[in-house]
Amino acid sequence: MIISIKEVKKFIISIFIPLALGFSSSFLAGAISGGDISTYYSQLIKPSFAPPSAVFGIVWTILYILMGISAYKIMSKGYERPKVRDAMFYYWLQLILNFIWSILFFGFDLKFTALIDLILIIIFVIIMIVRFAKIDKKAAYMNIPYLIWLFYALVLNYLIWIINK
Repeated sequence: MIISIKEVKKFIISIFIPLALGFSSSFLAGAISGGDISTYYSQLIKPSFAPPSAVFGIVWTILYILMGISAYKIMSKGYERPKVRDAMFYYWLQLILNFIWSILFFGFDLKFTALIDLILIIIFVIIMIVRFAKIDKKAAYMNIPYLIWLFYALVLNYLIWIINK
């Protein structure tokens, strides 16, 4: 199977967008807070099962790549199809809310508001996965690690909010 340059570009852009949004939200959160988010995170009182800050960059990079590949797989089914546009609406919605989370949590120190944002992300990711599954099951399954990580992040966010009140 020969892949066109156009398809390679679409694939790269599909991976680049979630990575760029994720890293730019961290940068923006640091700029708003006036510091490094790793330093901020290290100074929080956290539950014993909270990972070191270095783990987040690795995990999020993997998750953003999986998200991008899954979005590419869905988009390749034809954006003109209503099912594809509908599924991608939830993809973009959860990605925007994901972008906002770091800014709320780290930038503005709004842990409870970030928690609400995270609940919304989880709801929209579940809807997205269901919609993706109707189009391409493999694309849907690629987002299961993301959903699991979000539930873990929800517990962390909640406990950090409670402990650091």
